[in-house]
Amino acid sequence: MARLSREVIITEKLDGSNGQVYITEDEQLLVGSRTRYITPEADNYGFARWVYQYKDEILTLGPGRHFGEWWGQGIQRNYNLGEKRWSLFNVSRWCKYGETPQRIPQANPTVEKYQDVLPPCCDLVPVLYRGIFTTDACETALNDLRQNGSKAAPGFDRPEGIVCYHVAAGVGFKKTLEKDEIPKGLQS
Repeated sequence: MARLSREVIITEKLDGSNGQVYITEDEQLLVGSRTRYITPEADNYGFARWVYQYKDEILTLGPGRHFGEWWGQGIQRNYNLGEKRWSLFNVSRWCKYGETPQRIPQANPTVEKYQDVLPPCCDLVPVLYRGIFTTDACETALNDLRQNGSKAAPGFDRPEGIVCYHVAAGVGFKKTLEKDEIPKGLQS
């Protein structure tokens, strides 16, 4: 059982559509939304078409499942953007293109492992806090978004909320700025 007073990573929750890319060992590419695989002909807000447009860059993510939010123009809140973006969720593994990879803490402190760099076409959800879990840290991150707007799209004043990922438990929790007390399926 994971201990509560351990590291959490609080990121901005983006209001878009879940997008995943699955890359096989032999570099086959499958594109999906939250519940189904999609193609450019049977798409989800143009995500599959975008993935195939940037296929060579996307393949540099390497084998595995890569999850992120497909957001921006024409999707949910729009964020006052003139384009769509794919922001990956795994902020421990990745850093943005052009940034310096940071060391990833390991159980064995003599092992040095560093973040991988995302291709230029990909983005990363913004980190709002990284440290020991407290409800105050969550509330502080929410208040910062409420007062200062989105970190992912500066100038946008209606961010959705946060995701608090508990590292030891390997689970994330979301908290939204609006209608958090109402289950998503019941919101209108």
